[in-house]
Amino acid sequence: MNSRKLVGFLFRTFLLGGVVGLITSFFVKAEDYARYLSPFDAFELLGLVIFFLGIGFVFAAVSQTGFFAYLFINRFGLSLFRIYWPTVQVLLIAFVVFDLIYFPYRATDGVALYWFILMAGAILGYGWIIAKIKASETNQRAFIPALFLMVVMTTIEWIPGMQVEGIDYAILMIFPLLACNTYQLLVLHRIQGDSKSTAGKA
Repeated sequence: MNSRKLVGFLFRTFLLGGVVGLITSFFVKAEDYARYLSPFDAFELLGLVIFFLGIGFVFAAVSQTGFFAYLFINRFGLSLFRIYWPTVQVLLIAFVVFDLIYFPYRATDGVALYWFILMAGAILGYGWIIAKIKASETNQRAFIPALFLMVVMTTIEWIPGMQVEGIDYAILMIFPLLACNTYQLLVLHRIQGDSKSTAGKA
């Protein structure tokens, strides 16, 4: 991959995070937008759009950092655990899914357990779908590492959002993270393939 493709890859991920964060804010923070729509205040409304767009950019940067950390962890795990690395990843995925249910439930009062089970199941289910797509486009050995990224790394990146009181910023954070991690996971091998094809023709 040359530097131009890498910069384009990072920029598109960054832009995607900002756009998804902004769109998510329309639903999560609808009352904030409504406040400046009636009566209409263009200046304050523009400031709100820029604010949530900027938050999306921050979450995209977090996703990018986590993604490149994942690439390093995957290589390190392969060299350290060798043939046992897939098993270690599955155990870590199971542990993180359990943590997504147990610790948030213990930290909140009055929230039913099934909501946390649904949340963890949704992240695992979405990650499973994306991992299947990754495996079908590359090879079957990519399934577990892809699921590891979508579940474990996304959860680690999401920790700051889960520590904020209330669920608004947790929701605002998870959608850009999932969108950016999905994009990076499914696009990186295509860019690398294009680079190899170009090199082969040269």
